[in-house]
Amino acid sequence: MSAEETARSTAITFWGTGDSMGVPRVYCDCSVCEEARSSGTNRRKRSLVHLNDPELGVLLIDCGPDWRDQMEAAGLRRLDRILITHAHFDHIGGLAEWADMCRWTGIAGEAYAKPDVIDEVLTRFPWIGRNITFIPIEGPLQLGRWRVDCWKVNHGKNGYSYAFRFSDLAAGRSWAYCSDAISLTEEQLMPLMNLDLLILGTSFYEEPFPLHTRSVYDVKEAAALLERLKPKQTVLTHMSHDIDLRREYPLPADVRFALTGMIIQV
Repeated sequence: MSAEETARSTAITFWGTGDSMGVPRVYCDCSVCEEARSSGTNRRKRSLVHLNDPELGVLLIDCGPDWRDQMEAAGLRRLDRILITHAHFDHIGGLAEWADMCRWTGIAGEAYAKPDVIDEVLTRFPWIGRNITFIPIEGPLQLGRWRVDCWKVNHGKNGYSYAFRFSDLAAGRSWAYCSDAISLTEEQLMPLMNLDLLILGTSFYEEPFPLHTRSVYDVKEAAALLERLKPKQTVLTHMSHDIDLRREYPLPADVRFALTGMIIQV
């Protein structure tokens, strides 16, 4: 990117790249978990990205149970708004701490989610609406220069999640965040076509378990899917302890694993 393009871009920073249990898993002494405990190459907090753009304020996608440590690592003392993909604990477990921050600072946060996701959150945390304003997504959002479309995607045995597509129509740019999905239908795949950047969840390199017991694509399935979707670049996140970042994997061109702290300009 030129300096002018960078000034107009949004920086996506990966604060977390792990699956629902993170790495290391507390019960596990596999080589990946042991390495994560020592040198930390494979240490992964629950998946979350930060969008750095002056038009957006401090904006995150999801707010999992590692949120406090992730905020501290980023040196941030304020969070303006989040987008929520779904109401599983690894994606909303930090909401209570965020609400407490809002209470003490007197600055209410904004959480955008589909109405069914908001209902689930308020059922689990019935008091949380005093400090966080929940805004239902009932059509496209406009956040700064980005039009944001949200749609339901299959999450396998875990039901469903939502994905987000960001489109800068004036500049002809688009990218999407789809962290928890598997066996997407043709309709669900359409918004993921021909992106500048796709962020996709892949928990295993080749998951050995029956399809009906699974909830997220593996890397080999993602590679086949990308031949159809044709994004310019892809970043794989939501990784379990099956993925060893010390290894060389036969990834397609323009595909890479997310690293904690990685920044991508779009």
